[in-house]
Amino acid sequence: MERREQILSIASHLFSQRGYHATSMRDLAKELNLQGGSLYAHIASKEELLIEVVRRAAERFLAVLDSLEGDPVAKLKGLVQGHLRVIAEELPRATVFFHEWKHLSPPLLEEAKALRRKYEEGVQGIIQEGVEQGVFHVPSVRLATLFVLSALNWTYQWYRPDGPLSLEKLSEAYATLILRALGVELGNKGGADGEA
Repeated sequence: MERREQILSIASHLFSQRGYHATSMRDLAKELNLQGGSLYAHIASKEELLIEVVRRAAERFLAVLDSLEGDPVAKLKGLVQGHLRVIAEELPRATVFFHEWKHLSPPLLEEAKALRRKYEEGVQGIIQEGVEQGVFHVPSVRLATLFVLSALNWTYQWYRPDGPLSLEKLSEAYATLILRALGVELGNKGGADGEA
């Protein structure tokens, strides 16, 4: 089991850095200090690794949704914080989840799409709840969902743990921007940033 985790970790890094197609089984074996043939004792195929990385990332993101509590604003703040934490802690896997999943072949591609759709529906549910409660003011719940996910997901491209903003500060700033985009007035309530 420990060896398999190591293989998945190396695969995540290589897929995120080089891309799925540009990473060969030979590359994986070399990074793991294994003979090419002995790698197949642990996994059946490169695609098996890709879907496993996607599943693991999806589990982390879906766990964020499951942990959310409170009103729609509290849930949205929790979503932003949790989503960015997953990216920060699982950057290679998150990169593969956002970018390399489309190289899967059916039916694994359909599984990946279903996992992504489940998360998207969860985010949309929070925004819908906020609209129904008169907290969020958006012309289209669907468009707002895509906006929120686009803003959050793209951070994998530029986020670095040693960057100028701590994860906490980045989460606060992002939550403020997103809540304002959803029509929430934060300034007079000392919202997520404290500066109006």
